Amino acid sequence: MKNLSMKNFLYLLSTLLATSAYAVNDLPGGPAVNQLNFHPPVTQLAVDQHVLHNGMMIACIVIFLAVFGVMFYSILRHRKSLGHKAANFHESVTVEIIWTIVPFVIVIAMGLAATKTLVYSKDTTNADLTIKATGYQWKWGYDYIKGEGEGIGFISTLDSAQRAMSESGIPKGTVIPDDYLFKVDNPMVVPVGKKIRIITTATDVIHAFAIPSFGIKQDAIPGFVRDTWFKTDVIGVYHGQCQELCGKEHAYMPIEVRVVSAADYTLWVAAQQKLATSKLDDPTKVWTMDDIMKRGEKVYASNCSACHQANGKGAGPIKPLDGAAVVLDADKAKQIKVLLNGQNNGAMPSWKALSDTDIASVITYTKNNWSNKTGQLVQPSEVFAARK
Repeated sequence: MKNLSMKNFLYLLSTLLATSAYAVNDLPGGPAVNQLNFHPPVTQLAVDQHVLHNGMMIACIVIFLAVFGVMFYSILRHRKSLGHKAANFHESVTVEIIWTIVPFVIVIAMGLAATKTLVYSKDTTNADLTIKATGYQWKWGYDYIKGEGEGIGFISTLDSAQRAMSESGIPKGTVIPDDYLFKVDNPMVVPVGKKIRIITTATDVIHAFAIPSFGIKQDAIPGFVRDTWFKTDVIGVYHGQCQELCGKEHAYMPIEVRVVSAADYTLWVAAQQKLATSKLDDPTKVWTMDDIMKRGEKVYASNCSACHQANGKGAGPIKPLDGAAVVLDADKAKQIKVLLNGQNNGAMPSWKALSDTDIASVITYTKNNWSNKTGQLVQPSEVFAARK
């Protein structure tokens, strides 16, 4: 038993020493090394939550010290060894009233303070910008549905380089970026000083949209629409994560929000709208194999490789695409249906948000990559027809 304990101790010690070699710095707008308290607040809501939390902690500590102080004082100063004898008395109406009224007043005061903060957190009226955040396994989709930037939409996924680093294992001595497993390819961008309403929902399981620096957390539930909001006057980059256990890659579902100046936000909106316009390909265009394969490779890297891996082998419950029956099937409509509608109860999500050309290109890419040499080419018009 002693040897086992010593072995466990040495293992834990070596783990701690190894971990220290990978230590990172504090992440502005995100977690800090050895963090014990809340994230620094950058919204009024987060400030109110900190004040509420600290106030209740102080009240609880005062009550704890008062109650246990009197109890231990009584035990020590009136114990039998000092010659004290137990008193024999009945209840006191005055004491009963006091210890009923005082806790009642304390609970009411706490309740009022908490209710005020809660009601404030639910006031999503008069928002300057409304964004729908849709949870997928395991990424976020953002749709700007009201305000400047209306019509913009994109998928936000964990940075592929950091994902690969996590899955392959980190060699000792590797310098880990401060935003490790928090960096995304397409962050949400919002203007400073504006009230931002976030509408949450999900397509598969329950997720939760949470950013500690903003003091917000709202569940994203399939079939339901919930909302929350934030407003900050501090420009910066802020990080959060899905805070519901949503599946095996729950840890790979970060949230990144960039708060920028009004001028920079306008420039970002213009760039996004230009990008969206460039993606509005003519669905009747006939593509060559070389051109559509190049596009498909980019679409696959941005949207599919996180689950199916760059080599198409899949992992765990994620089915491989290399050698998959649906990919090799001569009936192209089967794979088109999978991408448009998803399958396996959301384990494979619907990719209707992608353009007809993107879907056609990524299907063509999977049908002709790795060991899949089918020679089949899917045109955007085929996807367009399948949507009807």
